[in-house]
Amino acid sequence: MKIAFIGLGNMGGPMAINLHKAGHDVSAFDLSKPACEKVAADGVRIAADAASCVSGAEVVVSMLPASPHVEALFLGNGQQPGLLPLLAAGTLVIDCSTIAAATSRKVAEAAKARGIAFIDAPVSGGTGGAIAGTLTFMVGAEAADLERARPLLEKMGANIFHAGSVGAGQTAKICNNMLLGILMAGTSEAIALGVANGLDPKVLSEIMRRSSGGNWALEKYNPWPGVMEAAPASKQYAGGFGTDLMLKDLGLAQENAMAVKASTPLGGLARNLYASHSLAGHGALDFSSILFSVQKKS
Repeated sequence: MKIAFIGLGNMGGPMAINLHKAGHDVSAFDLSKPACEKVAADGVRIAADAASCVSGAEVVVSMLPASPHVEALFLGNGQQPGLLPLLAAGTLVIDCSTIAAATSRKVAEAAKARGIAFIDAPVSGGTGGAIAGTLTFMVGAEAADLERARPLLEKMGANIFHAGSVGAGQTAKICNNMLLGILMAGTSEAIALGVANGLDPKVLSEIMRRSSGGNWALEKYNPWPGVMEAAPASKQYAGGFGTDLMLKDLGLAQENAMAVKASTPLGGLARNLYASHSLAGHGALDFSSILFSVQKKS
């Protein structure tokens, strides 16, 4: 299958590589030259620009930072046209970005008017899951469109959930990431408290992991340096899922909560914590660096 993949960051790059390794004809593009070079090293063909990337594509996969990027890519931004007019009727667009549900629905409506199928399929599982091909996809789509996408999603992920119609995948994702942000902040706080009392962070983490406080951060993504060799915390918080990206997702959750009049006090507190952390100059670090905000200074 001829696939265009746009957005080759920490998540998108490995996803494009997995589609290539599965035998698909993948053309990829990103505005970042280093990101393109990294994917090209694994044999993925790099296009000169987004327009040439989607030329002749049967499926377009996008993995972009935020709503404005997705809207500009497909609908245009006043300075340059979007990609939808370049896609043939019958093309399937799979947007794996985490964006506002309203943006997904807006792009989907424009795509439908041109005979193009659009689904939102944000992911969870971190960079490790992207590399291993074990991501979880939360999909908002018509059932038939999801079935068209499923063989490709299965090459990039281990779990595929149909959350509902277009936009539902985004709603599920912001709920998940709101909880993740809260859990990471709480996990960091608990470990920092133990260390301040002289406990070994590795021992304490294992105690909590096997007890009622067990959670994904303790299982897969410990925020304390040296506890988990593969976690970003043990790599100076490089790579992984950036603080500013978590802040964006927490902001989306709060916007949604206001729209539907839902009460999310912990989500709001978490957003404020990550906003302060970002303002302190840590926006580019992995979100587990929220540990800094509760870590006792030596």
